[in-house]
Amino acid sequence: MQDRSIIHLNVTDFAVAVERLQDSSLKRIPLIVAPEQAARALVYDMSEEAYGDGVRKGMRLDLARRYCRRARILIPRPGLYRKAMTALVAQAIHYTPLLEQGEEDGHLFMDVTGTHRLFGPAPDIAWRLRKQVLKKLGLDPVWSLASNKLVSKVASRMARPLGEYIVGSGEEAEFLAPLPLSLLPGLSSQEVGLLRDFNLERIGQLAQLSREQLAVPFRRRGEYLYDASRGHDRTPVMPGGTGGGGQFCREHHFEGDAAEDSELQGVLTSLVHEIGRQLRQEGKVGQRVGVRLTYSDGRDSVRQATQAGGTDNDFLLRQLALTALSRAWQRRVRIRSCVLICDRLLPRSRQQTLFVLRSCREVQQEKILTAMDAVHARFGSGSIRLGQLFEVKRR
Repeated sequence: MQDRSIIHLNVTDFAVAVERLQDSSLKRIPLIVAPEQAARALVYDMSEEAYGDGVRKGMRLDLARRYCRRARILIPRPGLYRKAMTALVAQAIHYTPLLEQGEEDGHLFMDVTGTHRLFGPAPDIAWRLRKQVLKKLGLDPVWSLASNKLVSKVASRMARPLGEYIVGSGEEAEFLAPLPLSLLPGLSSQEVGLLRDFNLERIGQLAQLSREQLAVPFRRRGEYLYDASRGHDRTPVMPGGTGGGGQFCREHHFEGDAAEDSELQGVLTSLVHEIGRQLRQEGKVGQRVGVRLTYSDGRDSVRQATQAGGTDNDFLLRQLALTALSRAWQRRVRIRSCVLICDRLLPRSRQQTLFVLRSCREVQQEKILTAMDAVHARFGSGSIRLGQLFEVKRR
């Protein structure tokens, strides 16, 4: 089996980098991007200068200000970051269709396995793309190269200040061994704390444990820790969105923390239509829709709703999303961000209409969505949207 070549491109402090492109006077000034007017505001992003003073993403703004009193506060502009992300993807998609992007965060995974005959060796592709992005967009990304997504993501964190890091095939475990556990993707702070209770500080120490030993405190989660600590990762690069393993994700950060049902319903409606359009484009249906809410105090809540057999119908997907929202929003606290996740994906059956009796309403909805997809294809994704809202009552 051919070794994979996975490039991870990362524009660090993406929101700050985009803001500095818009206003050159912000360069070399410590910056904190946060919704200043929101109650219990949290840090959305920060510059390298503010990071050096101890500011971190997700930190309370009042605490961040005490750490970096000289910082200037900027209100997040997710729409601007989304446009910059689209421009970044447009530069990278030329080299491979297997490209997975983050949500306005400056991260890209690129599977360039087998493209050397067209564009040369993988390191040459990464170098050429970095120079291209710097010249055309004014953004200066770092990049890393490894045989899988997990290792390439960790390696990109080691790329400063030179801007590049390459982990050869077979060197994954050796590369990870001396690194702190906090650099292992997907490891929660609670899990790091539990491992430290066992006097484990480095990834290599974790890799010395067997599957059976890890199963005692972590149960099924121990399988992931066993593989990840050794640099094993079979997750494919998933074109068209964040995540992998058969899921589509869309995220929205509120410029001012949200408290109204109508505001969250409107955002979910927009996210549902983006995912529904992607499902139809790729000939798939989703069986489960999940909503993750991040509150102003940093706590998360995740709930799901399922549809037997799956669907790509925006109207049904929205019903599932609003059901999940009603289950997730159980606190009287403002919402900082909302993530919509559609997973348990299946291929859409082309013979479905021969065996499934559909109502007139479903036929009408399919016609509406087909027409909307045609409008989007011609005039852009923001040209038309679903407008109906549903009521959500919090307990």
